[in-house]
Amino acid sequence: MKTIEKDLIARSTITIQAPVERVWEALVTPALVKQYLHGTDVESDWKVGSSVIFRGEWKGKSYEDKGEIKAIEKNKRLQYSFWSSLAGKEDSPANYVMVTYDLLPTARGTELTISADDPNADEQTKKHMEQNWDMVLQSLQKLLEATT
Repeated sequence: MKTIEKDLIARSTITIQAPVERVWEALVTPALVKQYLHGTDVESDWKVGSSVIFRGEWKGKSYEDKGEIKAIEKNKRLQYSFWSSLAGKEDSPANYVMVTYDLLPTARGTELTISADDPNADEQTKKHMEQNWDMVLQSLQKLLEATT
């Protein structure tokens, strides 16, 4: 009997009425990230192989999440591994999620897609991640469209 693998990669897409350069800037500028990503402080030099660290507080709990930049193509793609201290899983390679931001210029602005490939995901985890990314993208859209 053949098994059918389900696509458990969480994806969220939005079109932002802003040029791709402005959307890119929001992805890699700590002061902007803080405004749309739940007040998170981010640290990275945004080079392949470098660390990326996210610090903040969520629902009264402090966190320090981390990862490594895996790919970076200015105005096109940002990809990093990601481990969350709030997930309750040990810090091991098997528990890292691959997060990818893809930017595509369109006639209406920029189409931004975030994909999160969690090797431990089930349908519930995928749905939860998509809901979270939808909120983040809407917050980013609101920020950029108000200032563009």
